[in-house]
Amino acid sequence: MPSIAPYRNDMSNVLQQIVTSSSEADTLDQLIPYIKDYSYGNKTAHLLNQLSDLAGQRETEIERECNTNHQEFVKSVNQLLRIREGTATLTNEILELNQSIQASTEQLVDQKKALVESRGVRQNIEDARHALQDCLEVLRLANQVQELRDQKKHYAALRALDELQSVHLQSVTQYQLSELIQKSVPATQKSIAEAVMADLNTWLFRVREMSQYLGELSFYHTDLRKHRLKERSEKTPYLANFKLNSAIELVADEHEEFDLLKSEDLEVEFTPLFEALHIYRSLGQMEKFKTDYAASRRAQRDLLLQNSISLLDEELGDLHTLLEDITGFAIMERAVMKKVPDLRSTTDVEELWDSLCQTAISLMSKALSAVDNAEHLLKIKNLVSVFIQTMHSFNFNTAAMSNFVLVLFDKYAELLKQRFSEDFIEIVSTDDYMPMPIQNAEEFEKVVNVSWYTPDRPASEMTFPTVFPFSQMYPLCCIDIRNFLNQFYFFSAQEDNAPSPLSQKIDAQLLTSLDDLLTTKVCASLVSKLSSQYLGQIVQILINLSHFTTACHELETLLASARTSSTTTSVNGTTTTTGPAISLKATSQFSVHQKTAENRIFELVNSKVSDLIETAEYDWLSRDPPTEPSNYILTLTRYLANIINSVLLSLPSSLKDLMLFNAISHTASSILSLPLSPNVSRITSATIAQMDMDISHFRAYVETLPNNFVLLESLDELIQTVALMMTDQPDEFYDISLRNKKYRNVDPLKGPMLLEKVVQVEMGRSPTSAGGNGMQNPGPGQAGGGSTGSRGPGTTFGALRDRYMHSGR
Repeated sequence: MPSIAPYRNDMSNVLQQIVTSSSEADTLDQLIPYIKDYSYGNKTAHLLNQLSDLAGQRETEIERECNTNHQEFVKSVNQLLRIREGTATLTNEILELNQSIQASTEQLVDQKKALVESRGVRQNIEDARHALQDCLEVLRLANQVQELRDQKKHYAALRALDELQSVHLQSVTQYQLSELIQKSVPATQKSIAEAVMADLNTWLFRVREMSQYLGELSFYHTDLRKHRLKERSEKTPYLANFKLNSAIELVADEHEEFDLLKSEDLEVEFTPLFEALHIYRSLGQMEKFKTDYAASRRAQRDLLLQNSISLLDEELGDLHTLLEDITGFAIMERAVMKKVPDLRSTTDVEELWDSLCQTAISLMSKALSAVDNAEHLLKIKNLVSVFIQTMHSFNFNTAAMSNFVLVLFDKYAELLKQRFSEDFIEIVSTDDYMPMPIQNAEEFEKVVNVSWYTPDRPASEMTFPTVFPFSQMYPLCCIDIRNFLNQFYFFSAQEDNAPSPLSQKIDAQLLTSLDDLLTTKVCASLVSKLSSQYLGQIVQILINLSHFTTACHELETLLASARTSSTTTSVNGTTTTTGPAISLKATSQFSVHQKTAENRIFELVNSKVSDLIETAEYDWLSRDPPTEPSNYILTLTRYLANIINSVLLSLPSSLKDLMLFNAISHTASSILSLPLSPNVSRITSATIAQMDMDISHFRAYVETLPNNFVLLESLDELIQTVALMMTDQPDEFYDISLRNKKYRNVDPLKGPMLLEKVVQVEMGRSPTSAGGNGMQNPGPGQAGGGSTGSRGPGTTFGALRDRYMHSGR
């Protein structure tokens, strides 16, 4: 219980102030708070006691003062009485006030209790209000996240969600709302990620839709670069040594650089990709994003590729679509790799590129079997080449596509070979094998320009109409050969200038195919016609073979100079081209079969000569003197004169001389074989005289021929043999010195055989038989017409022959 001393002290101070106060109102104002305080503790009596003590003290003081000053005391008493009266009144008022205070205090207590309770409620309300405001703020931010997501402001939504989670939810952790929202954060993050991925997929879809146009645009700009390179090469020939995409070409074309993905024709916006990448990186799901993006691109790659394509369309629509789609897809992959290195690695892009190439090659290979036109195949190759050059400019490995170009070339070479084989066969089979007629100088120049033929004089000095030595098959084949070469090199027309596997294969394949065509289709066809019995045709084939041999030599020079593997150097300002020598097998084939044709000509001429000589009707036992040459020799000379002036006219002089030498030699040997026949056992001098006349006639004809000195030598054996048969001194033949002088060309075996058959008879008388044919041989030592063996005294032909043979001479 609290001490009373403080109250006393306080009350003393109050009473002191009441005493010294100047008015009753001040006294009451000072007294009321203590009355209230004392009323709560039932201390009113104490207050009254205090007041009574105070009054007693004052009375004592008054009495003391009165004793001193009575008068003043009386006044004081009066005053005191009044005071007392006032005090009594005041006491009553105090009592009334006390009652009133007690009544109001109870009411005040009730009010204060209500106030305290209302203050608690108000505090609770205030706390609830603050909590509600915090929750409403959290809900507002949560709604803002949703609104930002709906507005596709995904990163702002993610930042707002992060702020909500890290800041605002911390102030409402005591509420269930915080738990609910905290649980919804992963779902919200997932929804934001899905929304971003949906936007990215939409972007990827648009990218896929524009892939074909992007590829078409890249092809177009590649063609422009090639055109600019060609123009620069025409102005500066040195630049022709540098291929497309080389460092020199790139520098020269630097002022024409452009961004394919951001141009007037096309602009690709990468914002959705960057936003998705940024959001997934913020969510810490970068690996998942890489995986999902890679899966999406693989799926789009699969959608790009068709199950099959057709290469038969004249415009190559399917192939354009396929290659342009692949180009656009790969360019986008390369662009993404450069812009976001940590999203797409070089390995990822190369794997996709390789798969695209392999699938495209597979599709084209399946459709390639239906292509049977070389020109159409050339269009396919040109499109593939543009594709390769375009992708090479983006640093893609185009080795697989380059290898496929080799496959295209194999197909192209096969089609060309097949087509030109048919052309060559038709040209050879439909030729008339006659010298080709020319009507005027213009036609002459055209044929000379397309053929490998050098005329002996210019067209201005020639008289028209005239003929070429070859038939029309030769210039037609030359035209086809030139077209064949051009078609082959057309295939590499858009390739790089530097040596490449394709250019090397073109060179090798061209050499092989051309060799095969010339050998199996031209040369073999010509050789097959050598079986003809028509000499004029054989002669024309020989001439054609000769010109084809010349053409092959020219082709070897042309192919060597045109070979892409050759190198060009400049020495003292002089440009020279060096390269490996070219050797066509067809050259040797044409050359060899020239000999075959020559032999065939010899065979036909000799066969005709033999046929004519077989018609010789010598009466070996004739006794009639000859009057004129035999019919067969006249026919033979006419035949030789005719073929020399007609059929063999186009042959070179050397070959014509050789043919004549062969024919004359064959004639001589054939005529000589007549008396050597086993069926001829006796020959009269009249028949020998006839043979001598025939040979003289033939000799006279040979003397009219050019180079007759050489030709006459082939008749020496025949002439000397007949002279031996006609001689009266046959033993001279067995004397080596005389034989070498008179009969050096007579066969040592044939001479004695013929001498044994000679029967000397007088003209107009029957011959004397010495053996066969019922004729008796003359006796030894007989001379004149009855002698069969002796042209000298006491020696027979048989004895002379035996002596000669045994002597070993």
